[in-house]
Amino acid sequence: MILITGAAGKTGQAVLNALLERGETVRVLVRSQEQAEILIKLGAADAIIGDMTKSGSFEEAMKGTEAVYHICPNMHPGEVEIGRMAINAAQKFGLEHFVYHSVLHPQTEKMLHHWRKLQVEELLFESGLRYTILQPAPYMQNILAGKKSILDEGYYRIPYPADTKLSMVDLVDLGRAAAVVLTEPGHKEAVYEIVGSKGLTQGEVAAVLSRVLEQPVKVKEIELEIWRSDVEEIGMGQYEIEMLIRMFEYYASYGLCGNNFVLRQILERDPHSLTDFVAREFFRH
Repeated sequence: MILITGAAGKTGQAVLNALLERGETVRVLVRSQEQAEILIKLGAADAIIGDMTKSGSFEEAMKGTEAVYHICPNMHPGEVEIGRMAINAAQKFGLEHFVYHSVLHPQTEKMLHHWRKLQVEELLFESGLRYTILQPAPYMQNILAGKKSILDEGYYRIPYPADTKLSMVDLVDLGRAAAVVLTEPGHKEAVYEIVGSKGLTQGEVAAVLSRVLEQPVKVKEIELEIWRSDVEEIGMGQYEIEMLIRMFEYYASYGLCGNNFVLRQILERDPHSLTDFVAREFFRH
């Protein structure tokens, strides 16, 4: 049995779906009964309701499992301690494989949530566990948050300049890569960048949207204070806001680009392009 922690989010569901396609038996660790019911309907064999800030949740979830795909809640201030508890539980139950969901370029101290993932990677290196670390680029799915504005107004709204270069990855490809790593030999003691596209400027992203949607789409940069006000209105917490602003400022200065060679090798095909993604997701009903 394979455990996915933090399984209720879009990343966890992508990994769950890919494992189920391979006929694997999967347990999920989630925060609520509602989340558990959703994932059981998707095909999870078992769901543990717990709190990742408490070590007992990891111990309950890891009993009887052989491998874990560990996803920490997004931008959690306690990521290092949560990672430590997950690793300790895996050691206690002798898990054969610990796969950690990290981030592209965790060495970037200016982005604190990246830096914390690097600290968890270090704990894993020193744990004695057989591990694989996946470092995904920003998701193509993030574009969908602005789908209404793109379709109705022709604006692709972003809180950084149009010339900012970012690599991206389709979550479908990330899920499949995770499933390969968890179920096929040869991937232990490895650190993999999971990148789908080359670094694209946001103007190039808008050009893809325009071409595939057959309508003009222009980049519209949002000032950070306006972005802050908008997300405060919808109830985003101050810690997450500050972490995201740091990230946007980093993107504006340096971009975030990687190489898709490794993902091509894992998938044994080209990763999905942004064109593939837009054609699939924007026309889905």
